[in-house]
Amino acid sequence: MTPLALDASHGEGGGQVLRTALALAVAFGRPVALQGIRLRRPKPGLQPQHLTVVRALAAIGDAHVTGDVLGSTALAFTPRGLRAGDWRFDIGAIKRSAGSVSLLLQSLLLPLARADAPSRLTLAGGTHVPWSPTVHYLMAAFLPALASLGLPTRLHLRRWGWYPAGGGEIEVEVTPARRMEGLTVMQVPSPLDVAGVSAVSRLPRSIAERQRRQAEARLDAAGVRADITIEEDTTALGPGTLLFLGVHGRAGFSTLGRRGLPAERVADAAVDALLDWRASGAALDVHLADQLVAFLALADGPSSFTCPRLSEHLRTVAWVVQQFVAVGITLYDERPARVEIIPAIHPVPSLIDHHGHPGCDVNRAR
Repeated sequence: MTPLALDASHGEGGGQVLRTALALAVAFGRPVALQGIRLRRPKPGLQPQHLTVVRALAAIGDAHVTGDVLGSTALAFTPRGLRAGDWRFDIGAIKRSAGSVSLLLQSLLLPLARADAPSRLTLAGGTHVPWSPTVHYLMAAFLPALASLGLPTRLHLRRWGWYPAGGGEIEVEVTPARRMEGLTVMQVPSPLDVAGVSAVSRLPRSIAERQRRQAEARLDAAGVRADITIEEDTTALGPGTLLFLGVHGRAGFSTLGRRGLPAERVADAAVDALLDWRASGAALDVHLADQLVAFLALADGPSSFTCPRLSEHLRTVAWVVQQFVAVGITLYDERPARVEIIPAIHPVPSLIDHHGHPGCDVNRAR
């Protein structure tokens, strides 16, 4: 089969094209050739976290790969099967790194959802790191959303891993989906049922207490009731702190503490993000929207949902999915934005949206 050639610098231009394309390649047994991987990033090409994704998907897809070295901007990937089972992947094994286990898991879940047997994954790296979903986000928002589609997954946080030390570990049980349902959610839940975590590792408990007090006071003033628990972790290799606020299967908002940022400001950032999402009226948060698109493209029925805006990640995922699957994805640039997905249609010609992004039809609100 002729490999599908993709420009990995398209759209978001980071690791999104790589992860989505290789996950779909394994799911469908389709060879793919990528050029321009992370070409416009300060450190172009494959970094440890991306290389771990490549090698992990190559393992479960029994793939022949060329170009899988650090710094590579081109990759040829030919899957030869789909292998469920017990797997362990450590992002730090390539080079000490706090690369995100969450992004690695999301890449592996898509093909394993189509496997013929359950799998158990042990993933090591960063569990709570900047610029990626935290493990608490997975547990509160992403995995419950997948369960509602028909893909049940159990996750256990065995050891926390903060930036820059990494060293965290999660264990995940994946049960393949016999069939996946579509998703139709159009409005923000009312009333909001918010569950949160204020956590510290190797830091005083008082920091977590201050974060919780500030978040509860802000949310109460806004008319939002929240159940926020305190967790004191002793497993992490290094210090860290987190405030997370989640709405089951719909949204999650994490703020990581850092030196010089008061606990109250950590809480404020997470609360501000949640209240902004509520004010948007959208059913899903902006990140969950792009994380679900590839799964919904494989569902047996149509999907429709709203999110606060059309992010570049969402546009990019929609474009990649349409290179592999005969699926209709329409992005309505409204407030809130609306996404409609119609699977299993006849091949769709490449379309150009109003922003010049090929591969998806975008209708602007008039």
